[in-house]
Amino acid sequence: MEFSAIPFDYLIIGGGTAGLVVAARLSEDPQVQVGVIEAGPSALNGEDKGAITVPGRYGETIGSDYDWKFETIPQSGLRGRTLAWPRGRVLGGTSALNFMAWNRGHREDYDAWADLGNIGWSWDDLLPYFLRSETFHPPSAEHQRHYNSSYKTDFNGSQGPIQTTNIKQYGPAHQYWHETLNALGIPSLDDSLTGNNSGAWNMVCSIDPTQQTRSYSASAYYAPAAGRRNLHVITNATVLNLMLEKTDSRWTATGVRVRRHGHILEAKAKREIILSAGSVQSPQILEISGIGPRDVLQAAGIEVKVENKNVGENLQDHMMFASVYEVLPTLSSRDDVVINPVLREAADRAYAASKTGPWTILPCSVAYCSVSDITSSHELNIPGVDHLESCAWGINEQALSNGQNRGQVESIFDLGNWSPFFKGDPSKKYATMLQMLQYPLSRGSIHIRPQSDAKNPVTVDDKPVIDPKYYLGQGQHDKEVMALARSFADRICDTKPLSKIIKGRAFPPPREDSNTTDTQSDEHFVEEHTITDWHPIGTCSMGGSQGIHAGVVDERLRVYGMRGLRIIDASIMPKQIGAHLQATVYAIAEKGADMIKEDWKNN
Repeated sequence: MEFSAIPFDYLIIGGGTAGLVVAARLSEDPQVQVGVIEAGPSALNGEDKGAITVPGRYGETIGSDYDWKFETIPQSGLRGRTLAWPRGRVLGGTSALNFMAWNRGHREDYDAWADLGNIGWSWDDLLPYFLRSETFHPPSAEHQRHYNSSYKTDFNGSQGPIQTTNIKQYGPAHQYWHETLNALGIPSLDDSLTGNNSGAWNMVCSIDPTQQTRSYSASAYYAPAAGRRNLHVITNATVLNLMLEKTDSRWTATGVRVRRHGHILEAKAKREIILSAGSVQSPQILEISGIGPRDVLQAAGIEVKVENKNVGENLQDHMMFASVYEVLPTLSSRDDVVINPVLREAADRAYAASKTGPWTILPCSVAYCSVSDITSSHELNIPGVDHLESCAWGINEQALSNGQNRGQVESIFDLGNWSPFFKGDPSKKYATMLQMLQYPLSRGSIHIRPQSDAKNPVTVDDKPVIDPKYYLGQGQHDKEVMALARSFADRICDTKPLSKIIKGRAFPPPREDSNTTDTQSDEHFVEEHTITDWHPIGTCSMGGSQGIHAGVVDERLRVYGMRGLRIIDASIMPKQIGAHLQATVYAIAEKGADMIKEDWKNN
């Protein structure tokens, strides 16, 4: 039967990280018909040639045909630079492109959502859904001794679709990580998934340890369910807009218009449309369909059907920069494999023959530190540091976790040159310290463009205006924290035993202007070299106790002022979390699917 002729109960827009979870869970009921519309292709049959599935080849799909290749508008806080904003355009979405980091935020991160009035979204509410999404494969006793890897059984799922594990073999620099951070007063954690990730620890990754392949929504949720007769997925299909009907002065979402292979089709849903297009495209599709701020819609030539000034607003993103250090020439890294054809061929052979070698290694040396953790005794006397500590969480939100402030800065250390700005000397070896801001005060927006032709309204083919407003307004404090983080990177690399392999800092280069202080120099550096950490949230956020005055969806993820329309993806998060987003998005999708089932059971 043609897709448009199927009598769907549910239609899901976006076959990405969240969308495929919702599809798999709803289609567990054989009495309902579930449809999924994905703009990109499927890569489940090897079309990616290993670029998605082979863990150590992370990053190869960035900028490829599997990427939407979004860009921000010029950012005045970044000296006029535009940033690339990769987003997955493939079945599995960004879970097919990310670097497989698997962690959770602090208990207080999620409790803050509930404190806004979003009942049912606290840490305790979400923990069962975190566990439901994953199957954790514990490290062996030998692995725990050798790599300082540990875990707590009660906080790791054992029966979920996503396979998670500590990688079998770590890079040669990891042996120094914990002792170095401990020397700086940063403790090692037993498990980063317990609702407290402040400290030093080893990253768990979304990898199937048996196959040594990426575990993502397409392989873990969709593939096992693909044979269900009530689950229908079309790829290479672009949703043009929602179909809305007005009854009793209220709009109802009844279906979608879709373009596929040059043809326009319409698909209807008897119960609900679920929008899972992500933080960039969920607000875009709402606005294209007439749901959003009046001024934005009118400027784009779109009829206003449901006015909501919050659509596309409240954009929050983790920011990142990379400091690069020259290391001992005897150390090897992924760079060597990528650059050297002989080493790459050897890595390919090792992976094909025994699922071993460089293609199974991921960066795993991680620490989350508060502002107090990353400041030296000198910097603690700088006027404003105490203010940075408190304002990092927003007004009246200086949350504590086991006596420590939540980690405002994430540090990841790995051999190789990760900087997109530093070319380096081919005869030298390098390591990179990534520093990522977790709780930004910068607030931006994502909206459809104003129409350039008065005769033609804006369409979904016109890429949206992405304006994170990095380091502007209150975001000025973000820059100050990032400057402290830049200095902290040096302190880590100057501390034994890690310092034993460090020959010196290569990037940023030594300060040349004697009239510029170290703090000013670091602030200039972060303005010129900050990029996104690819974790946008908030553009269709839950409104809590203020409802439509503060958000786009209620605590059941139903769009305000609408019938038959929910949003389930990272865009519904009202506040940023101190963690990579992947595990939280899976939990949101698991919980969202449950809410749909509950609401229709009680209807």
